Amino acid sequence: MSPRPHSNRAFFGRRKGKKLRPHHAQLIDTLLPRLAVDLARPTPTNLASLFPRPVSDIQLEIGFGGGEYLIAQAQAEPRRGFIGVEPFVNGMAKALVAIEGADLKNIRLHFDDAVDLIGWLPDHSLGRIDLIHPDPWPKRRHWKRRFIQDEMIARLARLIRRGGEFRFVTDVADYAAWTLQRFLRSPDFLWMAQCADDWRKPWPGFTRTRYNIKAARNERAACFLIFRKV
Repeated sequence: MSPRPHSNRAFFGRRKGKKLRPHHAQLIDTLLPRLAVDLARPTPTNLASLFPRPVSDIQLEIGFGGGEYLIAQAQAEPRRGFIGVEPFVNGMAKALVAIEGADLKNIRLHFDDAVDLIGWLPDHSLGRIDLIHPDPWPKRRHWKRRFIQDEMIARLARLIRRGGEFRFVTDVADYAAWTLQRFLRSPDFLWMAQCADDWRKPWPGFTRTRYNIKAARNERAACFLIFRKV
């Protein structure tokens, strides 16, 4: 497997799991380099130039797991560009298999922690950012590892154009409350919920991931939060 650069920021979590199947490993070496966002190059003025075909808007998913949601979104909206971030090699390999099988041209990938990519992306370049079932780091001493922090919300606000959205899903009540508290005190975002069903039920077009299905099977209700950039 080809080496890849790592973020200077400490990464908390697994990068590798079980051994890859031969074809999966081959895609890591051959397809991934063609789809990877090259952070060594200058940030483009027009982020749409990353894609081989014209796209009307660009969406980022942070930590896409096995890629179920990312792939479904890209198939449903071929005129929209998608950037997916996943540092876990097995998840990246699964996504590459699906991208190859569907011959998707509107996906670009970042095989590392999201922080360096977030710093590289241009201002107001995204219409939406999704964070679906991130690691909740439930122990109090690990809360500083949670992706949602006040500083991170400000960094995400730089990327999302006015009227764009940040969407968040978790089945951990404490992390839902943590996230809501921090977005409500941000001057850059407005919580879009008007009634309980707005956070109890998934938004239209939401594709359930394997983790989401597992949470429901174990009777852990998911919370769906949408925040609009003001």
